[in-house]
Amino acid sequence: MKFLKKIIAYPLSIIYYLFFGSTLLIFQPIQWIANNIFGYKAHKKVVDVFNGCLVSCLYILGTRITFINKQSIPDGVPLIIVSNHQGLYDISPLSWFFRKYHPKFVSKKELGKGLPSISYNLRHGGSVLIDRKNPKQAISALINFGKYLENSKYSAIIFPEGTRSRTGIPKKFSSNGLKTLVKFIPSAYIVPVTINNSYKLLENGTFPLALGTHLTFEVHKPIEVKSNSFENLFKKTEQTIKNAVILYA
Repeated sequence: MKFLKKIIAYPLSIIYYLFFGSTLLIFQPIQWIANNIFGYKAHKKVVDVFNGCLVSCLYILGTRITFINKQSIPDGVPLIIVSNHQGLYDISPLSWFFRKYHPKFVSKKELGKGLPSISYNLRHGGSVLIDRKNPKQAISALINFGKYLENSKYSAIIFPEGTRSRTGIPKKFSSNGLKTLVKFIPSAYIVPVTINNSYKLLENGTFPLALGTHLTFEVHKPIEVKSNSFENLFKKTEQTIKNAVILYA
């Protein structure tokens, strides 16, 4: 059965990549037009549709996506959405499900070029690109990003692990980026999110992609930034996220 499933995965992966690639190419000029002619609001709507299309592409692979949110997320304040990171397929579902809150990513600078639609949105949609080899640039960029979110009441999405976990086992969280954001977005709430199973889409590598994967995104109780010291906020956030990661033998 497993062998047959992998055989079927080959043609479905080809179809998936055709739709995925076409989506990236189609939305690049649409984003440019929306952003340069109509401004932020139009660009934001286009990006929302773009991310919805990327999520829909995953259904070609029989992927199921469950977004679990039993929490009351505050409106009218900036959010710092903190999540574990299991792969590329974390990003579009997070963007889609949190679209109401204008999510912006803390991303490495390398993603700011070379990827149609994705790179354009990272450069022009309000996200921040940091050079992990240049701490001075990274801190300065995060400070400006934090001030922007505090003023606009938009939201940040940050993966404190820095790089994705290929096994689902969470890596050690780095406090540096989150500490800067907390300092310069004092009215924010931290929203911890636990992602499970997205790494399984790549269990065979990038080709073929795995079929029938069930991705889950679990939202935990928001934590008011000014309610506690950063050390306690960071510890609570990391423990909350990691405690909900499901590991398989």
